[in-house]
Amino acid sequence: MSHHVVPTNFIGLGFYVIAIVAMVTVMIGGSYVLGPRKRGPADTNPFESGIIPAHDTQIRFPSQFYIVAMLFVVFDLEMVFVFAWAVAAREVGWVGYGAIVAFLAFLLVALAYLWRSGALEWGPKPYDRTRPRSIPRRHLPTPEPWTSRKGPSA
Repeated sequence: MSHHVVPTNFIGLGFYVIAIVAMVTVMIGGSYVLGPRKRGPADTNPFESGIIPAHDTQIRFPSQFYIVAMLFVVFDLEMVFVFAWAVAAREVGWVGYGAIVAFLAFLLVALAYLWRSGALEWGPKPYDRTRPRSIPRRHLPTPEPWTSRKGPSA
């Protein structure tokens, strides 16, 4: 016969999970009970602080905004690791120092690659004098007109 002993840390965690589930249930249930039953004509409009929308709110942003936002999140998240290393720098010693230097070197290589590839450029691409120019359509030779509309000859 074995006796299962539950550590006190897990008991506290269990109470925490039960409290969170109860709080979420009260919030969702309260909004269901207290919320309006009828939908009005303005319910489909976006809420703009009481201002009637003047135009369509579906603005298309260039993908550059999203790329820069993702790069910001990635490079900002790496700083969490640097701060964690700074807190534990004395305990991890030279091995930790070597690891963080390698980590930062990898980040610098990634940043240099992104910079070189143009992922951080905002404006239009600068004119490249080494790239061959395309020939404007008005300077292309025009094809010969059909001499016969009967079709191909046999």
